[in-house]
Amino acid sequence: MELCTIAENPAPPGVIVASIATHDKVNLRVARWRCEGPCFGTVAILPGRAEFIEKYFEVIAELLERRLDVVVLDWRGQGLSDRLLSNRRKGHVGHFRAYARDLDALRTKVLEPYCRPPWFALGHSMGGAILLADARTGRSAFERIVVTAPMIGIRDLRFPRAGRALVSALTMLGFGASFAPGGGGNPYMSRGFADNVLTSDPNRFQRIAATIAAAPDLAVGDPTIGWVNAALSLMRRFEDVEFPRRTLTPILIAAAGADRLCDTAAIESFGSRLKAGRVITIPYSRHEILIERDAIREQFWAAFDAFIPGLAPLNADPDAVRAFDS
Repeated sequence: MELCTIAENPAPPGVIVASIATHDKVNLRVARWRCEGPCFGTVAILPGRAEFIEKYFEVIAELLERRLDVVVLDWRGQGLSDRLLSNRRKGHVGHFRAYARDLDALRTKVLEPYCRPPWFALGHSMGGAILLADARTGRSAFERIVVTAPMIGIRDLRFPRAGRALVSALTMLGFGASFAPGGGGNPYMSRGFADNVLTSDPNRFQRIAATIAAAPDLAVGDPTIGWVNAALSLMRRFEDVEFPRRTLTPILIAAAGADRLCDTAAIESFGSRLKAGRVITIPYSRHEILIERDAIREQFWAAFDAFIPGLAPLNADPDAVRAFDS
């Protein structure tokens, strides 16, 4: 398994790409980078639905500059990890417990043997929701977790109870592998910038669209009914007011003030009840904070730098950086 690197989106140098197998024999693509010199630890990037490693090249470079090692995976069913259906464009999973197996494989086959501690996690949207669910178990591998626009609730979801009942019934009737109503295999970022709800930065949008054009196998279209059913089941757990109160891992949540996909109010309410964490809302940001305009991204990075223990400014004296043994 290799990375797709193009002129508009070059991979940071020094990458090691590997395939790892989960307990249920799904092959996942994983990439890792080692920063030069002393290191503050390792950040595991856990992408959102339909994302892939190449989308995070800019973020990876910024983490390496902060003297953090980086590891990124493609979740099952997307990127160049094993797809779960014969139609590669269907974003599918039967239950979100499957993603917990991906996290287990990442910990045992990459983090433990190869990555310098302490370990931190950076998850977006679906990846953020998976990390929050994992932290609630009390067995998270990560010392601290940062999530952007986590999939805690869907914005403007009308008749949520009826919607959950409908997709559950359709799944039980055998339609779980079908596209959700109105969905198709066309990747979102190939549909043009003008009407997108992900970012207000045209250059970053076009960079990701160009990557998909160069490597179409990276892309996933709309979710299946089964994936929607699984996602709604997970999000219902977040409605429990005790969920954040009983989550002990320190967590920083960055909500997007202009998010048209995830419910910012639900994210803020959840974050306000965290026992060991906080929530910030970045005004004017659309759903994908990490590929937004510079002024928006700078607010995220300021919060990130303040949250990760001991993290030095980018131009700090290397001798002042706390090193960790390999």
